[in-house]
Amino acid sequence: MKVKFSALVLSCLAFMASGAFAMTPEAKEAEEAAWKKEPAYGQTIRIGYNGALCTGSAVIAHAKGFYAEEGIKTEVSKYQGDTSLQGDAVGTRKTDVTCGLIATLLVPAANGVHMKFTDGIHTGCKSLCVISGSPYKTTKDLEGKTIAIATPIGGSDHNIAMRFLKRDGVDPIKGVKFRVTDSGAAVLAMQNGEIAGAILSDQFSQRFLADGTLRVIRSLTFDDDFKYETCCIHAVASALCEQSPITVKKITRAHAKARKWIQDNPEETVKIMLENKWASGEPEKVLAYLKTLNYDVNDKVTEETLIKVIDDYKSFGILDAKRGTKEILDRVWDPVL
Repeated sequence: MKVKFSALVLSCLAFMASGAFAMTPEAKEAEEAAWKKEPAYGQTIRIGYNGALCTGSAVIAHAKGFYAEEGIKTEVSKYQGDTSLQGDAVGTRKTDVTCGLIATLLVPAANGVHMKFTDGIHTGCKSLCVISGSPYKTTKDLEGKTIAIATPIGGSDHNIAMRFLKRDGVDPIKGVKFRVTDSGAAVLAMQNGEIAGAILSDQFSQRFLADGTLRVIRSLTFDDDFKYETCCIHAVASALCEQSPITVKKITRAHAKARKWIQDNPEETVKIMLENKWASGEPEKVLAYLKTLNYDVNDKVTEETLIKVIDDYKSFGILDAKRGTKEILDRVWDPVL
């Protein structure tokens, strides 16, 4: 079902696309009238969330009333495990909106799971770590060695590791071995010499870096060739995008407000997240981690990131190399502001 917009509504949407949230009374009235004709009007929007601090923009939008300001009713469902579970939930309409790593959600979205990426969330938030006393200084030093990943082969950690290796001229398929293990076991395995390095979330590795156990040799968060890329992204059920586009615009405006608020109010963000058990950890350490992330990402940066990641995944065989990059981008990416 496609919704046809009047010239007034279209002009209103063009105005919003300029980056402004303010609307003239006439434009707002026209949008509200068109919105009432959508299937999602008046319905509760279900937000799927896996409890990661870095993907907290949606729950902050919920807690701070940014959805409510747009007239959207929301409820939050917390998931356990990898964000791929949330992607499946969005694709089957068990939830309407989720947030997670591009490295997790891109492949299922490109391969038919019914969701669209509407906007990025932030930069960051994983790194390749080694034991401080090890001889490994670069990814080149890891050739022939084993890298630990906390997600399955083809999951986010594996995909991130392969991008690091490719960027540094190491064969991402044959150049190293991968072992799937949880992050805590990975640190012990590095200390025992069983593995050479591990892909770890920056929040998890924080204390090991502080006490000198680990050091970073490659990072999405801190390295110049990755730190400007969008890491995490909002995904919305495709049917919602197609049938209720004004609803999705309102949701996305709320996300943009939440990102700006998080960037400007990190201390209060941490307080809200911990009080609601949407994140865990010692407040000062959680805050230090949050401040390493940049929530001031825009659609241009996010689209450029998606193109780079799509091209990399095609070269790895994760995505079909015969498919055009633009075709895949159009399948997954629907920036609505």
